[in-house]
Amino acid sequence: MSRKKKELPLLEGVTIEAVAAEGKALVHVNDLVVFVPFAIPGDVVDLQLTKKKHSYAEAEVVCLVKPSPDRIAPFCQHFGVCGGCKWQMLPYELQLRAKQKQVVDALTRIGKVELPECMPILGSKKTREYRNKLEYGFSNKRWLTKEQIISGEPFERQESVGYHAGGSWDKILPIEECHLMAPINDRLRLTIRDYAYELGLTFFDAREHVGLLRGMMIRLSNEGTLMLLIQFCILTPEEQTQAEALLQFLKETFPELTSLLWVNNTKFNDTFGDLPIQVYSGEDHIFLAMEGLRFKVGAKSFYQTNTEQAYELYSVARRFAGLTGDEVVYDLYTGTGTIANFVARQARRVIGIEYVPEAIEDAKVNSSLNNITNTEFFAGDMKDILTDDFIAEHGRPDIIITDPPRAGMHGDVVKTILRAAPQRIVYVSCNPATQARDLSLLDEAYRVVAIQPVDMFPHTQHVENVVLLEKRAL
Repeated sequence: MSRKKKELPLLEGVTIEAVAAEGKALVHVNDLVVFVPFAIPGDVVDLQLTKKKHSYAEAEVVCLVKPSPDRIAPFCQHFGVCGGCKWQMLPYELQLRAKQKQVVDALTRIGKVELPECMPILGSKKTREYRNKLEYGFSNKRWLTKEQIISGEPFERQESVGYHAGGSWDKILPIEECHLMAPINDRLRLTIRDYAYELGLTFFDAREHVGLLRGMMIRLSNEGTLMLLIQFCILTPEEQTQAEALLQFLKETFPELTSLLWVNNTKFNDTFGDLPIQVYSGEDHIFLAMEGLRFKVGAKSFYQTNTEQAYELYSVARRFAGLTGDEVVYDLYTGTGTIANFVARQARRVIGIEYVPEAIEDAKVNSSLNNITNTEFFAGDMKDILTDDFIAEHGRPDIIITDPPRAGMHGDVVKTILRAAPQRIVYVSCNPATQARDLSLLDEAYRVVAIQPVDMFPHTQHVENVVLLEKRAL
């Protein structure tokens, strides 16, 4: 006989205390810390526990008894289900305060190194329509809210295009509007959806791995150019014909598309970094502009998704680097060479290293495009490229700028940096927790002298942070 699932209690009339990790809020109930999504400090709520461990629990709001005086109305119809912009009900100035605290807490509790006072976070000038890239998925199974399930309301179509709702890998929440990018993103997505409905195109089935329409990616340049990539799963000649007809329709319907691309992905995951990108019309790239520089960005390229705030972030990194024109700079995890080219005119030489070969080719093009001649770029795994022999061949860095992925730097990379002994390290991070871990590893030879958080993603819990480290005196 199976064990009966224990019923978790309802907590009535509790007052949310603070913002916590992962965009959740928290409240202490006796000795239990309860984490709650879609709540803000000051809310009086009834909570239903959904998970309970020894010292913490998770819960959902079943009744907002009394809203916090700070609570504001969310602006998106999908708020609370989509999960992408969890802080819409929190005024932006309070979002910034929470992000600043997140950075300080991570560096203090995890890093456990001596820290200067953290500078005030730099807020984003745009809090809506700030992204230059969005990705959507297609599915033959739509995500249903609890209310929709309870109502039993039938739907004309299960096929949907939108985002994966939290906890779902095979269902897609239909998105009618998204405020993260200019309205062109809605027009493209809904036009493709309606075309597919009308002609009976199949949407991807993540369990069976069939279905023509699998995903789409939009990139929008601050120069006005527009990229659309459609991810198909083409298994038959008929599906190939249908894909080509859709692409022709999009070319004719959206003359503003300067880059119309497609990829055939029949793999068991949605990533296409290892697949060839096909150009249907236009170019295979767009350009984004920053401080008189132009950067070529392809379908596989990494570029900060908040274009205007990226300039603020890179300006902080350049200022922290303290360049005089005579330094050798290593730019680790260089991507398409944005930081490398951004600082090159104030340095003697810049060496960029990046894992993705296509991004490195774009970095070289970006240097050529901007008449920058003092950069060199190398492709490969950072721990394999950045070695003592590499440094001996290319010169010891005076300054290292590092902007690793969320996982932070590999331990071997940290050890090589310590042996290279640059005078200064500028550490740009999208994850203050792993940044803090790496700072503790560097602490034996470097001290933190400046901390500057930068908000790139309004209405989310994510925050970038730039730290300046200087070599300790012997």
